[in-house]
Amino acid sequence: MLSSTTHNFTLLHHHPLSVGATLLKHFSSLRPSILQLTRNSIATAASTAAPAPTTSQLRPLTSHQKQQLNAYVGSLLQWNQKMNLTAEREEKDIMERHIADSLAMIDPIRDSYLSSRCGDSCENLRVVDVGSGAGLPGLVLAIACPDWRVTLLESMNKRCQFLEHVAEKNSLSNVEVIRERAEVFLCDSLP
Repeated sequence: MLSSTTHNFTLLHHHPLSVGATLLKHFSSLRPSILQLTRNSIATAASTAAPAPTTSQLRPLTSHQKQQLNAYVGSLLQWNQKMNLTAEREEKDIMERHIADSLAMIDPIRDSYLSSRCGDSCENLRVVDVGSGAGLPGLVLAIACPDWRVTLLESMNKRCQFLEHVAEKNSLSNVEVIRERAEVFLCDSLP
């Protein structure tokens, strides 16, 4: 569970590359003086983001991370046959549309965080993927940035089971799945 530390929340919304809304959570323990990220600073970072890359342009990933992404996509395709997680039915489409878009969010999130002087490194950056659904972008961020702590917030139990399955299958110790509605989670998390 979350500590009672004072939290600053910023909703990363309407990002041209985002699949779902992503909530960034900055703990006051990161720095004595906290500067809140504003919607303007995130909008600026989002507007300067490059268009979504193709799979050949994906940010450098280790072979282990690539294996984790392939395992995630395999699970997504398998579970998608039983429940509607995404409209995409082909691995190529998922990689080019969802995985690439999710990876393209990393630099704008990192740049926005660092430019807000919340820290001089993104180590232990906490990201909350609100309405995580199929785990996009949250699971992809967790795989690509293992030093980030990613909370997947999803209200539907069957989707939470999928998210937990993928996190366990890929040994993602930086992922926490919470079955809760966003408004309840926010109310419980604020001081």
